[in-house]
Amino acid sequence: MNFSFTDEQRLLRESVEKLVAAEYPFEVRRGLAASEAGFSRELWRKFAELGWLGLGIPEDAGGVGGGPVETAIVMEGLGTGLAVEPYLATVVMGAELLKRSGAARSDRLARLAAGELQVAFAFAERQSRYELANVETRAEPEGGGYRLTGAKSVVFNAPAADVIAVSARTAGGPRDRGGLTVFALDASAHGLEVREYRTMDGLRAGEIELDWVRAGPDDVLGRPGEGLDVVEGAVNSGVVGACAEAAGIMARMHRDTIEYLKHREQFGTALATFQALQHRLVDMYMACELSRSMAYMAAVRLGSPETTEAELRRAVAAAKVQIGRAGRFVGENAIQLHGGMGMTDEMPISHYFKRLILIDRQFGDADHHLREMAGTSP
Repeated sequence: MNFSFTDEQRLLRESVEKLVAAEYPFEVRRGLAASEAGFSRELWRKFAELGWLGLGIPEDAGGVGGGPVETAIVMEGLGTGLAVEPYLATVVMGAELLKRSGAARSDRLARLAAGELQVAFAFAERQSRYELANVETRAEPEGGGYRLTGAKSVVFNAPAADVIAVSARTAGGPRDRGGLTVFALDASAHGLEVREYRTMDGLRAGEIELDWVRAGPDDVLGRPGEGLDVVEGAVNSGVVGACAEAAGIMARMHRDTIEYLKHREQFGTALATFQALQHRLVDMYMACELSRSMAYMAAVRLGSPETTEAELRRAVAAAKVQIGRAGRFVGENAIQLHGGMGMTDEMPISHYFKRLILIDRQFGDADHHLREMAGTSP
């Protein structure tokens, strides 16, 4: 498969690299993560001006087109700066969900592309682990619409979201593949409560309680009862985006470790000249490159109409397995090669590793996706 970027994709990559280098030194990132909002709305407007928020959105809906490869390029670049802006939740997953918005589709997508709308996807529950169909939240028909009751866990970007997409059961038992419906709820809807918190990597998430929240028929994303396809589509996009971000993070950790070893001396000699450490850096580099290749392979599969459902499932699972295992390998080696300094909060390397650990757990860890590839998942 040809992984060469087009001229447009190379320009996109260069624009992301330039912005991250100029706007995202580590101390800026630390300050944004500690701020009340948890990210920079000014940078978010810049993302919109550069067209990054319109990637994956059709031009007739206010976007700039493109597909999973283009969004992966942005996610990889943002990973090198450990960006805290909710690009994964709003653009990578949110746009995929709002494409199914029916009559409100174009308006919502245009507002998202303009930076005026943020999205969160509430699909996980306390008991569901990584099973997307394990949903106990219910949506009861009422007056031509629905009333939603239940709870959702670890909803990334929930505190800042304007629209919260929620999976709920309109029929069937808690683990049935059929009977799921996805709703786009106004975050300020009566009965919808968000309890926000910071995650270990400095991002924002929330626990959501739904107490008879009203949803109209126009709030349904996709078709009633067929919501598992909607959930899987958004999660597949999320996995590919997270894998690309992790590839960027690992590349940055590798680069920073090389620079550290060049300047750190022992017995009057730079550590970078020690052959044993050079071998470890080579092993880290190989893990980084393989991870990046797997992430873009999954992005190409996701964007190709010729990809079968089975091929896509294998490509996404394979990328997630590689990212999970390589992320731990690269992270642990980077920490160790930095010595005791690598564990401190003052060193960027520890923050990169925290994000890699969370990416491994998000959307299913490496062991879960290995079972997916083997066909032994529940």
